[in-house]
Amino acid sequence: MNDADRSELAAFLRRRRARVRPSDVGLEDGPRRRVPGLRREEVAQLAGMSVDYYIRLEQGRGPRPSRQMATAISRALQLSDDERTYLFHLVGELPGPPPGPINDVRPGVLRLLDRMDDTPALVCSAVYDILAWNPMAAALLHGLVTAPADERNVIWRFFTDPAARDRHDPATGYQFARESVADLRRALARYPKSPTVRSLINRLLTTSPEFQALWNEGDVEVGRSTHKRLHHPSVDWLDLDCEALHDPVRDQWIILYTAAPGTPSHESLRLLNVIGTQSLTNNQPNPQ
Repeated sequence: MNDADRSELAAFLRRRRARVRPSDVGLEDGPRRRVPGLRREEVAQLAGMSVDYYIRLEQGRGPRPSRQMATAISRALQLSDDERTYLFHLVGELPGPPPGPINDVRPGVLRLLDRMDDTPALVCSAVYDILAWNPMAAALLHGLVTAPADERNVIWRFFTDPAARDRHDPATGYQFARESVADLRRALARYPKSPTVRSLINRLLTTSPEFQALWNEGDVEVGRSTHKRLHHPSVDWLDLDCEALHDPVRDQWIILYTAAPGTPSHESLRLLNVIGTQSLTNNQPNPQ
């Protein structure tokens, strides 16, 4: 690193540290914070490095960070892809691909889900692992979100569980099948070294001939908002708009299910809000 890069690295780290709120990384704001953002020792702890080493970096006198250290700092400061690339440029490293999908959901997003008490909402990773959900999503998706963690994946359940597949109208279900496979290929390109991504794809390839056929078509596509027709055992069919809001920093999707006001589906959602996960027929939790 030359002196100019060392000085800019120090200034860049200070600026980015000041912009990260403690709550963004699961820390308490606390009453005694005199400066905005994280403390230096908090960044060091999150990055797994010594406090003294990080302080020297911010003072422009530390040794050149390794690729592993630059990656850890990027994660601790929640850098965007562009910021991560810039950091790697400053330390003289070519940025490699991200290590894998991020599963930690920002506290602010979790609070948002809690406040949406009349709208099914959930958070999915880049490979459709369900990371968080609200009670309305649990009621609508009828047991999917409460499945074992290794099966709590929307694509896996769609292609391997006949009951989950039957909850989709054939037309919108076929559309979801094609779009989800294409989106999974995009995730593989973004995280080529991730064992999580490759394991999911390999499991699907060996389990589902339909997934294998769609995978071999080679389509690539980013998930978008769409329309779905879903069946629920208590309220029958629902026509829903599925809004997919992307968090580009963590590459996660916030999925919201809504129905047009005044429609039967809107009334069905209101009914689900009342009955929750209880069955209308026997007042017991619906089995998966």
